[in-house]
Amino acid sequence: MSVEITKLSNGLTVITQMMSHLESVALGIWVKAGARDEMPHENGVAHFLEHMAFKGTKRRRARDIAEEIENAGGEINAATGMETTTYYARTLKGDWPMAMDILADIFTSSTLEDDEMERERDVILQEIAAAKDQPDDLVFELAQAASYGQHPLGRSILGSEALVNSMTREQMLAWRERNYWASRMVVCGTGNVDHAAFVAEAEKHFGKIAHGHMPQRQPPHFGAEAMTEQKPLDQTHIVLSFPAPNYRDPRVYQLQVLASILGGGMSSRLFQEVREKRGLCYSVFAFGTTYEDTGQLGVYAATSPDHTPKLIDVTADVMHSMIDEVSEKEIERAKAQLKTSIVMNLESASSRADQIARQYLAFGEVPDMKTLIARIEAVTSEQVRALAAEIFGDTVPSMSAVGQLSSLESHAALAARFKKKPR
Repeated sequence: MSVEITKLSNGLTVITQMMSHLESVALGIWVKAGARDEMPHENGVAHFLEHMAFKGTKRRRARDIAEEIENAGGEINAATGMETTTYYARTLKGDWPMAMDILADIFTSSTLEDDEMERERDVILQEIAAAKDQPDDLVFELAQAASYGQHPLGRSILGSEALVNSMTREQMLAWRERNYWASRMVVCGTGNVDHAAFVAEAEKHFGKIAHGHMPQRQPPHFGAEAMTEQKPLDQTHIVLSFPAPNYRDPRVYQLQVLASILGGGMSSRLFQEVREKRGLCYSVFAFGTTYEDTGQLGVYAATSPDHTPKLIDVTADVMHSMIDEVSEKEIERAKAQLKTSIVMNLESASSRADQIARQYLAFGEVPDMKTLIARIEAVTSEQVRALAAEIFGDTVPSMSAVGQLSSLESHAALAARFKKKPR
């Protein structure tokens, strides 16, 4: 199952991986452009444009797009992230040229008609409202703002109601022209697909896109602020976030091992200490999020207001415990979880396509499984402890909270727990 890579003359990269045992093909367009590449007055435009791509092109009406792919039993969708936007499909092995034609059509030739824009504007406003009604969604949006402030990473991918209400067709076209360039694009297909045929179709559909250049992004500053919102809920939802290595930092594998040991499953320290031993909450987990020039290590938990002080106290103690001792048993368990995740992705054409494309956009190459496994295996307990000391030992975290806030300690009190190195 070797990966084959061809770069077109305009700078676009075409990647395939033959999985001959499958009867299907997963394919898509991954472009290195997302919400991070918006200017403040156009926040939400990348997501709005992604929605509008399905609302009609020069050759197809919105209904035609849906019917053509679904008549063949396929599926098509898209997603906007902070640093990438993806348009993807999955079909039977004989139908992938049709899917690529549709993907290219919506990517390059969506017409952005006024009546469709107004309907989709309402849909996105409902999406924004729904996110605000979900405390476990809202608390993560506030966590981004608390960590990165006015930097694009601190803004919502969905945008604000005011900016979505005022978004124009001209803004969408301008953003697309400024960001959808061949040098930022990977067209990837995995499954039962021939590389030469896939490259020929990609050349036909995408070969005339301008080369352009990579994003010119400003690095963020981790602000360590507090963002809270009182809501009439029975629980308090909390996120604590710390600055961490980016995905280009060799320590990114140490970060993932650290996050796994801290709160990556039922055997993790936080789950055992906070939930199983003390019954302070139902849900608690740690996460490592990485971007090209920064990263976050965070913890999420939701608890009753009267348990909030104890929850934060115990969570801080568990974080600090990572500095003092990390057992080989914990290290091996975390490595096993990460390696299993990689292997399981190989069993899904869609997951593999997404993994391949993102790795290439991030690193300019697609590391093979043996390389990734070796990097995970190389992580030691001493490295994890050292990273924990750097992250938790003398760093003030950002804090976000949603719900009943009467028992929530101040950010200054929280900062005091971490500003002075323990022990």
